[in-house]
Amino acid sequence: MTQRYSIRTRLSLALALLGLLALALGVFSVASLRTVDSASAQIRDRWLQSVRFLGDVTNYTSDFRGAEADRLLARTPADVTAADHAIANLDRIISVSRRNYESLPHSDTETELWRDFEGYWATYRSVADQEFALARRRRVREAETLYRSKSMTAYRAASDAVDLLTDRTVRSANEASDRADETFHQAFLWIGTAIAVAGLWVVLSIWHITRTVSGPILGLAGRMRDLAASRTDGEIEGTGRGDEIGEMARAVVVFRNNAIELMASQRGLEQQASMLAEKLEAERELAAMQRNFIAVASHEFRTPLTWIDGQAQRLLKMKGASDDEIFERAGKIRAAVQRITNVMDRLLNSSLLVEERGSLYFHPAPIDLAAILREVCQVYREIASGAKIAEDLSGLPPQIEGDARLLDQAFGNLLSNAIKYSPGGARVQVLGGVECGPEGAPTRVRVAVEDQGMGIPSEDREHLFERHFRGAMVKGIVGTGIGLYLAKMIVDMHGGEIRVESETGRGSRFTVILPIAQEGKAGRAMAGVESQ
Repeated sequence: MTQRYSIRTRLSLALALLGLLALALGVFSVASLRTVDSASAQIRDRWLQSVRFLGDVTNYTSDFRGAEADRLLARTPADVTAADHAIANLDRIISVSRRNYESLPHSDTETELWRDFEGYWATYRSVADQEFALARRRRVREAETLYRSKSMTAYRAASDAVDLLTDRTVRSANEASDRADETFHQAFLWIGTAIAVAGLWVVLSIWHITRTVSGPILGLAGRMRDLAASRTDGEIEGTGRGDEIGEMARAVVVFRNNAIELMASQRGLEQQASMLAEKLEAERELAAMQRNFIAVASHEFRTPLTWIDGQAQRLLKMKGASDDEIFERAGKIRAAVQRITNVMDRLLNSSLLVEERGSLYFHPAPIDLAAILREVCQVYREIASGAKIAEDLSGLPPQIEGDARLLDQAFGNLLSNAIKYSPGGARVQVLGGVECGPEGAPTRVRVAVEDQGMGIPSEDREHLFERHFRGAMVKGIVGTGIGLYLAKMIVDMHGGEIRVESETGRGSRFTVILPIAQEGKAGRAMAGVESQ
């Protein structure tokens, strides 16, 4: 057997070495960054401040020279007072700037240059005080002569000294900045090298762990997934190892042998269970279709059969009836029979569509849509005696092109739903009108079926016309989920559209829009296919 050391020992050693490497890298990085920070602090706290204070001294001494000239030119008491105030203020500011500069550390050369400036400035201030004394005694001409001679010479000497010191300070600051940059780049190089070494060590550690630990474990996991998927022919590696992975591999071999024996005994049981499940599902579907058929058939056939029975009894009791009256009774019996025939056609179409193997035949012809709608409304008044159905079809044209049988079924489904999903005695309206084209002539008819029922939730509307779809609110009401699907198929065959407006608890409005004229659209539409 190979692999003398356990996985725990090897992983612990690798993690310990990685931690030591990270610690060493952190200590080295902190030391390098501290050196860079020290150089940056020297530039920030010494050289930048020195340049700033020397700039203040240069600016304020220049302003003082200007204030000196203003004092000599002052003639009125107000001008003299203003000039004296400016001189005193500048004297104070220059003293503050000098103290600020002196508070910073300086080299011997900078200290010597500063002393030169101090001497020149003291000389200049002495001459300036002499000027001010002459000016106060109104010896302005003598003061002006002194301003242009000794005062100017002393000021220029002081100004040159501070300029020389400023240049020296700027050069020193640039040299310090260069040293800081060099220190930063060196630290960056060393830190980058250390990170690269650490990264290489991490990569090697990951490679070693992957090759000797995670790779074999993933291989064993793959074999376990194969066994879970009933694939027992895969090779199991690592059985010769002496560590934990070897123990796992040998355990997987035992598990595979047991799984092979178990799978052999389960196949027969699975086949039997599958056959029983298929039979049970078929029985459930058959029972559901039978329940729906019985509920729908008993509901739809009751009224037409009552009509047939009633009219037949009247014919039997009529002894001296005229031919016209007999003809009228026979016509009513035929109409009731035709209703039963239509119901049977609907049931047949719906059952075929449920099984997804049905088709609809489309035979457009000139029809009176208003008469069809009145007939549909009358049928459902008789079927649902408690329903309040009101129609306003005066806006419909006398004739359009369409398939009377299919439209009767489509509007029957819409009206049936409006009654079914509304409370007893609720008002249902059927409204008809036309839509005109660009030239003002009627091109389409519009029929709306409105109810005051439970409404349709917004999340159900996008699936409303799908086959077998039934909303969550109507699960307890008998239905197949085919009615609206069939209605939309019929409307699509006519080249029309159905629009839905609904509000939960307030009711729904289904609007069917049909073209007045059909252009060569006769044919057949399969279940799930629109014929245009």
